[in-house]
Amino acid sequence: MFNIVLVHPQIPQNTGSIGRMCVNADCKLHIIKPTMFEISDKTVKRAGLDYWHLLDVTVWENLDAFLEAHKDKVDHFFFATTKTKKTYFEASFKPGDFLFFGGESTGLPMELMQLKWENAITIPMGKLGRSLNQATSAGIILYDAIRQNFETFKATSLT
Repeated sequence: MFNIVLVHPQIPQNTGSIGRMCVNADCKLHIIKPTMFEISDKTVKRAGLDYWHLLDVTVWENLDAFLEAHKDKVDHFFFATTKTKKTYFEASFKPGDFLFFGGESTGLPMELMQLKWENAITIPMGKLGRSLNQATSAGIILYDAIRQNFETFKATSLT
């Protein structure tokens, strides 16, 4: 239904949890190196539990390789960031969209988000908050995208 793109993820447990979520939400996971861990790391697989072998995942050597392969889909890129005021509530998601999440301590590169800045979105937080966990953020935005397209999701994913 959707594509989750992790750009330079740093915490294997988050990647594992997102992988598990992708299996349950019929999403493809894209992991863009460099990462701070080996994809085969047991902590990734432990967080993904027994779902990891079911995951539709592509590991990209770098961001340039991913962008070259998807250069005709930039209009379908959405960037989760704290650097915008536009909330994910204002986004209109469609099946096939790419939802980008940056490394836990670095976020997404500005030059990437500038490819389609109008699709930079944020999750509202209280004044004491700075950011949310990567896996939590991915879950919030992904499941709103599914909510917006529930009839399609129901027709293609639910048995």
